[in-house]
Amino acid sequence: MAQFLIFRLLYAVAVLIGVTILVFSLIHLSGDPLAGLLPPGSSPEQEAAIRAQLGLDRSLPEQYAGFVTRAARGDFGESWRQGRPALDAVVERLPNTLWLTGLALAMAVVAALSLSLGAAARPGSRIDLAGRFAATLGQAVPGFWLGTLLILVFAVRLRWLPSSGFDDWRSLVLPAVALAVYPAAMLIRLLRGSLIATMDQDFIRTARSKGLDQETVIRVHALRNALLPAVAFAGLQAGFLLGGAVVIEGVFAFPGIGQLALAAVLHRDLPVIQAVVMVVATLIVLATLLVDLLARWIDPRLTIPMPNGAGS
Repeated sequence: MAQFLIFRLLYAVAVLIGVTILVFSLIHLSGDPLAGLLPPGSSPEQEAAIRAQLGLDRSLPEQYAGFVTRAARGDFGESWRQGRPALDAVVERLPNTLWLTGLALAMAVVAALSLSLGAAARPGSRIDLAGRFAATLGQAVPGFWLGTLLILVFAVRLRWLPSSGFDDWRSLVLPAVALAVYPAAMLIRLLRGSLIATMDQDFIRTARSKGLDQETVIRVHALRNALLPAVAFAGLQAGFLLGGAVVIEGVFAFPGIGQLALAAVLHRDLPVIQAVVMVVATLIVLATLLVDLLARWIDPRLTIPMPNGAGS
């Protein structure tokens, strides 16, 4: 376990370094960072002074070295638009996004477990057909379109739930549903197939021969063995949910880091963009580590491939 944790931590550091290179390169390849920031009619002297103030007059290697050094200390500079530390702006919005993505992931897992267990118990039944239909529909419907439809039905017409903002738990429901539909569809397909395949294994037949009822066989024996691919996929969906929150938060005007990122891109607020990307990347790396540990807890026989080919 110690070897595994050390390897995963080193891997996480390497991933984050790669992210710093990628975000820094893309920002500077997208054009002049000062575009849209300079006041109209600015003189060359004013432009040079602003570049020097923001450190943009240095060479790209020097700017990158400074960015990495500051980022390692959690310092991404001051927001060019808000006039305060960029990381503070991200941390202020982060809890809202975590509540949204956490609720969306919980909804996706509950829906996938409910429909998949019913499908595995009675393949070809109505609940199985309903699960397959829901999975297909969930993959086909764009999140932004579903979010707009939910607003029109439940906020505008029925007036059951708020359409925007974040005042209380009711404000989370519609954006969480819109965000949860796609991962729920993928989890239903994956878990259903894994459960049905597991039901043909020898140990399932042995459990049945002992007189165990169908529900016990599925929940106690089949589910534990079918969960591993679903758990791995759910870990990947953490990244999808954090990325998908950018669009959904824009649709619902939800005050999370997704909406903050959209505003930062619109106004070319580079320190905030860098802070958002690095915080999201760190969360995804931590989620991946948590999924690996959870997979080993579900099945202690599981070995994680190491660089030298040995498991831990």
